[in-house]
Amino acid sequence: MHISEGVLSPPVLVAGAALTAVGVAMGLKKMDNEKIPQVAVLTAAFFVASLIRVPVGPSAVHLVLNGLLGLVLGWAAFPAILVGLALQALLFQFGGLTTLGVNTFIMAMPAILCYYLFGRSITSKNTGMATAMAFSCGFLAILLSSLLLAISLIFTGESFVQAAKVLVLAHLPVMLLEGLIVALCLAFLTKVKPELLGVTHAAG
Repeated sequence: MHISEGVLSPPVLVAGAALTAVGVAMGLKKMDNEKIPQVAVLTAAFFVASLIRVPVGPSAVHLVLNGLLGLVLGWAAFPAILVGLALQALLFQFGGLTTLGVNTFIMAMPAILCYYLFGRSITSKNTGMATAMAFSCGFLAILLSSLLLAISLIFTGESFVQAAKVLVLAHLPVMLLEGLIVALCLAFLTKVKPELLGVTHAAG
């Protein structure tokens, strides 16, 4: 889902950087000292998961875990994803520094939307309902990210329309896999660390 250097137009790059700056500012404002260890652990998980990638045109298909980051971190998902992407760009040349703003927004904004859509329902005492909502969160986060990726390419030029369609379709297996991962993580956290989900709601 990383967009490579030299692909996007300057207006798209500037818009992505501006939107990400706002998101990161919000995330830092809402992140207290007690949440820093959670942010660090999930940043590491995001960093490792998204290293396994399959190149597709001007981008790549890989796990993101942004739905999980959104559920647990809320707005702090923005700085977490920014740091993870910056390290990947510097250490492995995934994406790039000029596309850092756009790439961060593509992955972090859906995390925030899923936080507000599913953040409360995943704590339901109805286990089946909570699992279904967690799966939907993981699925929707990747769907929204792939659509934002496609929009970024389409706004750059009509020549990317076909590539944008291919990228959205290529992410369908990832949507299903991320939904399953988020559902399993939710079940695990509910048993061993349920306060993590409660902290998210209190911080939002």
